[in-house]
Amino acid sequence: MSNEFIPARRRIISVAAGTAVLGTGWVGSAFAQAKEFKIGLFIALSGPAALFGPTQRACADLAAEKINKAGGIMGRPVRLIPTDAGGPPAETAKSAVRLMLGDKVDLFVGSHDSATREANIATIKGKVAYIYSPVYEGGECSPNVYCLGETPPQQAQPAIEFLLKERKAKTFHLIGDDYVWPHKVNEQVRKYVAQYGGKITGEEYVPFGAPNKFEEAVTRIKAAKPDAVICTLVGADNVNFNRTFAGFGLDKSIARLSLLLEENTLQGVGAENSGNLYSCMGYFANIQTAAAKKFKAEYLAKYGDKAPQLATIGADCYSALNLAKALFDKAGANDMKKLMAASEGLSFDTASGRATMRGRQVDKDMYLAICKGTEFEVIETFKAIKSGTACRV
Repeated sequence: MSNEFIPARRRIISVAAGTAVLGTGWVGSAFAQAKEFKIGLFIALSGPAALFGPTQRACADLAAEKINKAGGIMGRPVRLIPTDAGGPPAETAKSAVRLMLGDKVDLFVGSHDSATREANIATIKGKVAYIYSPVYEGGECSPNVYCLGETPPQQAQPAIEFLLKERKAKTFHLIGDDYVWPHKVNEQVRKYVAQYGGKITGEEYVPFGAPNKFEEAVTRIKAAKPDAVICTLVGADNVNFNRTFAGFGLDKSIARLSLLLEENTLQGVGAENSGNLYSCMGYFANIQTAAAKKFKAEYLAKYGDKAPQLATIGADCYSALNLAKALFDKAGANDMKKLMAASEGLSFDTASGRATMRGRQVDKDMYLAICKGTEFEVIETFKAIKSGTACRV
């Protein structure tokens, strides 16, 4: 996939060619005439995370199409309103206001950075249910918010333990973008490293989305000589760092663990730059669970040769919409107290298999992979890892 980004302008995307095709033969007249269930879909259509956007939209469209064929949500046809969440958080929050007051959406689904999540939550104030789907730092317990993403206890802790035991890593250097997710993740990373007897050689952050080339940072890492680097960079920053790191020849001797490395980003990094590079996620496109194979087959059947590259950022949107159907159908009403109560113990389909929500978070299987060129080779599977967060319902 190309790493060219969509222009960084804020907009709500037209849904004229969107998900719910209500005129097909399977739709009953009552369903076709029912009031739409509107979902504000916040995805990255600009900025450094824009390489995720095509997959996010495609996976969400697939889920919405399947949901409508199954009778919609609470008997209402789903309509997605894809909205850019790739720019400044304050701009996305303004879009949330427009969607609430103008479009009167029933639900928000967000697959974007944590700073934007915090801005949206402060704006929405629990008045509209909000499903936040990507990898994040954990601890989000605001009312009427439901989190699906991998947390540090699920992702960083088992991967760091692997590096310490299997790679004999004892020293670690931390580098990330300068916003909520990297800072809060690294608070926990430092604890895991100390818990297993390791040491931190350095910790640094770069402005999110700036045209970073990383020569100075990589020079510092080279001088520090850590056994491993923990990377909490996103999108284009992740690509540029790993290219520069390998350009210095450090990929031959220093392991890298990237906590947001999926197929689109790995393609940008390139096969020649992916030596000794690891990722730990709840989904990779080549995992062999029955659910993952079925999801992939349905995705390719819908999009064919033009299908955007499947990846966890994108597949999370598919999972989020499935959660939405299960949650609202069980609650039977768009009511915060009923939804929060319905979420406890709720099972639903994800791209990798059935999941159960507890404390408005999801315990999940995790997959540790090493990069082989531009492919992921899963080397460890960690079953039913708890999120580490339990919110009151």
